[in-house]
Amino acid sequence: VCTSLCLSVCLSVCLSIFLSTCRFLSVRLSVCPSVGLCLSLCASLPRSVCLSEGRLRHTTTGEAYAFNAREDLHRWNQKRYEALGEIITRYVYQLLETKCNLTKEIVPVDATAEEPRSFIYLSADAMSNPTKLLVLIQGCGVVRAGQWARRLIINQDLDSGTQIPFITRAQEEGYGVMVLNPNENHLEVERPAKPAPLPSPEASDEPAEKRERKDDRESKKKRDFYEKYRNPQKESETEQIPIRENGSPEEHVLYVWDHFVSKAAARNVFVVAHSYGGLSLVELMIQREAQVKNRVCAVAMTDSIHNVWHQDANKSIQEWLQQHCRNWVSSPEPLDTPVEPMLSDCPRVSAGTERHELTSWRSFNSIFQFFSEALQTGEEEETSNTVTTRSSHRTKPDHDHNHNDL
Repeated sequence: VCTSLCLSVCLSVCLSIFLSTCRFLSVRLSVCPSVGLCLSLCASLPRSVCLSEGRLRHTTTGEAYAFNAREDLHRWNQKRYEALGEIITRYVYQLLETKCNLTKEIVPVDATAEEPRSFIYLSADAMSNPTKLLVLIQGCGVVRAGQWARRLIINQDLDSGTQIPFITRAQEEGYGVMVLNPNENHLEVERPAKPAPLPSPEASDEPAEKRERKDDRESKKKRDFYEKYRNPQKESETEQIPIRENGSPEEHVLYVWDHFVSKAAARNVFVVAHSYGGLSLVELMIQREAQVKNRVCAVAMTDSIHNVWHQDANKSIQEWLQQHCRNWVSSPEPLDTPVEPMLSDCPRVSAGTERHELTSWRSFNSIFQFFSEALQTGEEEETSNTVTTRSSHRTKPDHDHNHNDL
């Protein structure tokens, strides 16, 4: 992956990763100069770029990304946006490995070389940290491991759109970290081309050479029209091969719980779940209720779309969510202002923004404060229970001794 991500210089390197499925990217930048963008976190870029802000900027003008590079070609602009998103995804993976020192773990854990596979990211102490483990689950859609919202990465900055601030803060506070990848559910492959139809017996009596020239002209006209007005990429038909036991976000969360989280050493597991990630977590509770209650200390949801009624969560799950979960929702109210609950599950508070994709970033500090308070409460309850148990053990021999004296 191109380490500088300066697309105007290094796009050809990045394109090799997915050129076979995104032919559109082979269009030269001279056709569309505004694609010449860079992520200004990269140390190799000129000092004229704001290196400290992690923002996507035009390499020449310094302007923010503009979706409508060609105002009359929405499809072209969309493909350009998707191409940029693919490069950003791989850049975020690189940051997870270099900046956050996370390692990639393949799922399924027993995947063969021939079958489709996905992966998650773990910190070095994710499985061995005896005290705290943080699990990050994003929403559904195009976002992959390490991202909250691609739109924020492109239009705002890396801090608001990625999970990197959560990871670095967690590591500073002594957490092990697991970064899930719930939207990497299948391998997309190109379908074999259909065989060309055989010429009909009633074919024209024109000479073969003349027919070929005519066909070539017609094909060129169609191709030019398609390239100009529809889409610079000749799209091919594809099919999706699901990843075993990870074919949906819910399956992925359950699989990672069974093969990683449940086997981790941490006494206290903490979860941040955004949007559809909250639904996947509730589904996990339905499938592994006793385990989750035993291991998870607190859950921070951000604009979660879960629904305990539609998901048939029982009363004990709802009661547990009320005690151990908090949902920061999009709201015009100031940050942490209580918001009236819609259902009888976890308390809802304002994330301090009405933008769904910003709720995780705006509630960042409040989430870690919530976790600290939950850990302290859990430790106090554990200490109280231990003292009570020891007291009962001390009184029991006295009772037995007095009984014998009688």
